[in-house]
Order: sequence, then structure tokens, then C-alpha cells
Amino acid sequence: MYNTLMSIFSRKRIILGVTGSIAAYKSADLASKLTQAGAQVDVLLTPAAEKFITPLTFQSVTGRRAYTDADLWGDEAHVLHVGLGHAADLLVVAPCTANTLAKLAHGQADSLLTVTALAAACPLIVAPAMDGGMFDHPATQENLETLRKRGACIIEPAEGHLASGLTGKGRLPETPELIGHIRLLLGRRGLLAGKRVLVTAGGTQEPLDPVRVLTNRSSGKQGYALAQAALDAGAQVTLVTAPTALTAPVGAEVIRVETARQMLDAVLGAFPACDALIMAAAVADFRPKTVAGNKIKKEGGVPQIELEATEDILKAVAGLRSEAKRKQVVVGFAAESQSLLENALNKLQSKKLDLIAANDISAADAGFSVETNRITLLFADGRSETLPLMSKSEAATLIVERIAALLE
Repeated sequence: MYNTLMSIFSRKRIILGVTGSIAAYKSADLASKLTQAGAQVDVLLTPAAEKFITPLTFQSVTGRRAYTDADLWGDEAHVLHVGLGHAADLLVVAPCTANTLAKLAHGQADSLLTVTALAAACPLIVAPAMDGGMFDHPATQENLETLRKRGACIIEPAEGHLASGLTGKGRLPETPELIGHIRLLLGRRGLLAGKRVLVTAGGTQEPLDPVRVLTNRSSGKQGYALAQAALDAGAQVTLVTAPTALTAPVGAEVIRVETARQMLDAVLGAFPACDALIMAAAVADFRPKTVAGNKIKKEGGVPQIELEATEDILKAVAGLRSEAKRKQVVVGFAAESQSLLENALNKLQSKKLDLIAANDISAADAGFSVETNRITLLFADGRSETLPLMSKSEAATLIVERIAALLE
């Protein structure tokens, strides 16, 4: 049954418009990554774009023909732009120069890209890229506002070193950020559209002194994958995250915490407005009872550290749920090194969860830091579902699907 799992890009047709900017080289990487993710990518280059990059480059990474203005006057000119525009799920213009931006805003149709934009019935994403001062110019800002009012998604350019040598706002964002915006738009009508999902991720850190903390080996990868999967399903996502090296998914509201107490406060503050909580964070069970004001020096001998229990976040959430007037789904995680299902079932029942994901952290290909996981899902109604080894992203997609079913 799991062979049917598809990414949000599977079977999606995306038109990628490329205009005359030095940032066009980033578009080749974007086209490649979208294709690898399962999308069909049709690239349309403006004449100026061909000065920077060739159609052959895009054909090589997409396996599909790349179109130029020469095709506008070819044998299929009278239907090409209509066929492309009506078949597309999304039109992305990246990079979009100030010139093309103005044409899109004013409905000009003097190139294959702009005439296709007029014919397209799909959503539009525009990623402006231009040199110093051009983005902030009133004319550019008015054109952007015009497109926003029509429903276009504008990806703000980054600040940094520009082709002219100036430093300012105008750089095309890197591929992961562009893809984040694209998948956010593609997923807006998903299984969780209109729902709010709260996700916790990472391992909390409990201070011992100004330098040291007690923490765990959680990388946050499964929690971040769950946040992305919920966004892909159309949910509004709040991500409460302990320190991690990961980049938060585009579109998530991020609340950064360090300790178990801080995570408790963040969860209790956000949960009442949410339809689902996915408690994927590895919250410390214990913390030092006393935090040293200065760094503990080894010259003082081996310190005797007295521990105390941290706050039980899921227990506190259970108390809030008893007062709720609407259905809320709560999902927990049980990372165990022994008696996996027994410990997970006990947690499911004692915390009054709807679903718990149990994973054996002693397995080399599952648990902390690795890209894959082996999970068994236990439901409050007694059902269980053992998942085979799969990526954490695939596991997250399945868990989000189960949450959507529970909310129904």
C-alpha cells in the first residue's frame, strides 16, 4: 500500500519562466530539483534569458523541450501558449526582471512567456531579481502590488552582493526557498486545508551552567518533516522548535525555545487555537535542580548534580482538551530502546492520545540523526499499523494522512 506514496510534485505540470538576469543559472538548478521531485517542468525562456543560458541546459535537466520566442512563430504558434497555459498547475517566473514584471502587471503579450501568462488559468508565482535600487523603485513596487491584488504570490528577493557590485535587495533566493514557496501554493487545497496544526521538534536543552546543557541526540528531522507534510496538506502550521541546525519549512510560523519549560509555555499558548498537535520533540525528562551561576571548573572536582523532573507537556495538554468544545487530535512519539510497543501503549493511554508513533532508536537505520525511520502507529481505538523502513518525509506524509482521517 505504501508504493502509492507520492510527493506533492508528482503529476504536477509547472511552467518555469526564465527572464534576462544573471540569476538565470539558479533556474537550471530549480528546474532540475523540481523534475527530480516528480514534476513535469516546461521552461519558457525570453530572448534576454537566452543571452545568459541556453534552452539545451534546461532540456538536459528536465528531459523536456525548452521553449523560446522562436516557437511563438512556429507551426503550432496559434495553440502553443494556450496548450501550455491551460495544462499547467502552476506558472513560476524565476528570475523575473523588472521589465517582465512590468509586462505581467500591465498585461503585455509580446513574448511566449507573457502571452502564456495571459492564457494560463493556474496560480502565478513571481520571484523578482534585479540590481541595486530597481526593486525599491516606486514603479516596481506598484507593479508588484498590482500582481498581488490579482492573487499572484510574490517571493521577496534576498539582500546581498549584486551583479553591479552593489549590495542591496535584489538577489534571487536559493533553490530550497523557491521550492518551499512552490510547494506551499501547490498544497493549499490539501487534506488539512483550513486546519491549524501545531508541531514540536528537536531536543530541549536544560542548562547546567552558563556553558553546559543537558540535552539529547534528537536532530529535529522527523519533526521538521512533519511540519512540512502538514504544510503540503494545506494546514496553517506553527512549529515550536528546540535548537537545531535545520532550516524551518517555508510558510510555518516558528517559535524557538530551548528548555522544556519554554516549550510547555509555547505549546499551551498555541494549542487552544489548533486542530492538531504533533508532539515530535524529544523533551528532556529531567533537568538540573540548581543551575550554577558560573562555569563549573574541573579543578573543583567532580560535581554532584541533583536532578528534578521537567514539566509533562502532554499531561498539561490533556487537561486543556478536557475543556475544549471542538475536536482536537493529539499525536505523541515514543522513542524507545526496549519494550517498544509496551512503553508506547502505556504512553498512549496515560496521556490520552489519539495516536502515537513508536520507533526503536536502537536500530541503526531509524531514530536520531538518520534520514529514515521504522515506525509503528498505535491508535486510541486499538488499531495498530506497522510501517516499513521509509524516509522521514514519507513517514511524515503518512502520519499527516492519518491525522486528517481522525479529524474527519
